[in-house]
Amino acid sequence: MGPLQGFKIVEIAGVGPGQFAGMLLADMGASLVRLARPGHAGVELDLDARFDLMNRSRPTIEVDLKTPEGVALVLDLCADADAIFEGFRPGVMERLGLGPDACFARNPKLVYGRMTGWGQNGPLADTVGHDPNYIALAGVYASIGEKDRPPAYPLNLVGDMGGGGTYLVMGMLAALLEAGRSGQGQVVDAAMIDGAASLLTSVHGLLAADMWKEERGSNILDGGAPFVRSYRTLDDRYIAIAPLENRFFKALLERLGIDDFDPADQYRQSRWGELERHFERLFKTRSRDEWCEILEGTQTCFAPVLELREAMQHPHNQARETFVTVEGIPQAAPAPRFSRTRSVISSAAGPAEADLRTVLEQWGASGEVLKKLG
Repeated sequence: MGPLQGFKIVEIAGVGPGQFAGMLLADMGASLVRLARPGHAGVELDLDARFDLMNRSRPTIEVDLKTPEGVALVLDLCADADAIFEGFRPGVMERLGLGPDACFARNPKLVYGRMTGWGQNGPLADTVGHDPNYIALAGVYASIGEKDRPPAYPLNLVGDMGGGGTYLVMGMLAALLEAGRSGQGQVVDAAMIDGAASLLTSVHGLLAADMWKEERGSNILDGGAPFVRSYRTLDDRYIAIAPLENRFFKALLERLGIDDFDPADQYRQSRWGELERHFERLFKTRSRDEWCEILEGTQTCFAPVLELREAMQHPHNQARETFVTVEGIPQAAPAPRFSRTRSVISSAAGPAEADLRTVLEQWGASGEVLKKLG
């Protein structure tokens, strides 16, 4: 099951982006074993392990990396593994005796993933931080929000999950492909600040072309354009429109019965204020569901703005099985999808496993490693 079936990966347990990366790899079929410090198997919140959903699809076992036995076990697993990844600050794994050099000595083909906020080097490399700090220094935070309002924090999607965990997985998969050809492993330095900056690449191009203003809410894709934003409806809910192309913009105007605005003026910023006021008045005349009846499924680039539980019940998401329920807990299904080697959630999230030997045996540890466990 899954395109990564047969790959064995060691995950040094962390929170946030590292957890997310582990979930993605495990959902795609890789055999992961997640090694957590004793008493730190879950997130640092008062959360039942069943709800720590990013720990799904692989077992967690507790291993004390500050003991010679714990270090020896990780090195033994690296000898059998295709990859290992960790999310400590720079230098921590080296001080534990588990840095890249020590692991490569056991397995030269090993891919060694490193997940940090600031990266492995640079003036801030050893500084503590979290997602808002990293996206702030990357230029993302300042670019999101309404004009004349403080920047809006976009959950922890841009730093932790997008620029962090997703880029770590992409880098590790690329390194695994290369190792399959060269027979040599390497370090993947995934930093949230780098990934967040990378996600802004298209904006950098617009900025260089003098087509992007460094003022929130003043550009096509930051809520400045009245045809790419959300609007409040009669029932105090919201709808989202995004007809960037003129033919879709024209279709929206026709569907709304707006005949006093020339579609050719779509990108004339001097008329954006007028169009925004027009849309605001119009969309407040009907409920969100009424607008869905009028616009959903048309060539207008429209969607209702759904709350989390609503999204799980929408007919499109249900038809695609975008969300699934595992042991009574609704959650997002694995993504992306594969036509032949389907990804699956192989197990629910839960507490650390007590039987170390059984977990490592199922992971694929060698007989020599298992013998050491007694």
